[in-house]
Amino acid sequence: MSYIQNFLGRISAVKWGELCLVALYCSVISGVVVALQYDFATPFFSTNAMDALVPFGEFWRSLHFYSSQLFFLLCLGHFMAIFIDKSYLKLSFAKWIPLVASLPVALLLLFGGYVLRGDATGENAGIIAENICLSVPLIGSALNTLLFSVLEDGLKRVYANHIVGLGVVWGILCWDHVRKYRAHLKDHALFISFTLLLSLVLQAPMEPESLGVFHRPGPWFFLGLQELLRYVQPFWAGIIFPLSLVISLTSLYFKDTLQKQALFYSCCWLLVYCSLTFVALGR
Repeated sequence: MSYIQNFLGRISAVKWGELCLVALYCSVISGVVVALQYDFATPFFSTNAMDALVPFGEFWRSLHFYSSQLFFLLCLGHFMAIFIDKSYLKLSFAKWIPLVASLPVALLLLFGGYVLRGDATGENAGIIAENICLSVPLIGSALNTLLFSVLEDGLKRVYANHIVGLGVVWGILCWDHVRKYRAHLKDHALFISFTLLLSLVLQAPMEPESLGVFHRPGPWFFLGLQELLRYVQPFWAGIIFPLSLVISLTSLYFKDTLQKQALFYSCCWLLVYCSLTFVALGR
């Protein structure tokens, strides 16, 4: 345990927050370029046309894809680092709650990018997400109208939320925390070079429809939930199960028994989710 704490302590020394900001800058800049060429009315066609016809279109789309993935992963690393070194104790509980809430918002932003591709994976993920929203008692229809409404309105709402809505929400939740960090690009030249090289070498995925294929795996972070939906009703699998982790992460702020219980539950949750993900990968 001490080895893990020392290792994470060394990682936290390189300032996860600054790396998150650099990845966010790359994602936003490349996202603006991609958005100028994207048409939510014909998502699959416009995305393919971007790769084939727009100068460096494939690179910009890949840069947006990989920098967004890195941003979310770095956010998770940053969250773990501030918990391990106990710097979160410098925050009030009222400030801790928005930071925890920013994680699912960032995940929704990342998820929206998959849906907007308009390929087989994105279409399948959007329909599943819409059905999960509709399973919520009383407010399900309103929630779906706010976030997805894919079957009725196409990708219009997903696009608006990805470009503006969820980004604004994330910014409000994290502004008090983010403004403490200063990311100088020259200090992270190696990380930027790695991101650019990754985007040049690996094309962002696009999966066209294939006849005779009935099982469509969703995004990598969605596989566990997709597998759980095979055994549990959508409301419990898609709402209660993820919400329980958010509540558990919020409870990590407290000390003694409650923190230990929250940490134990969070570890068990991750173990179950990773197991479900591996089962889904084996299909």
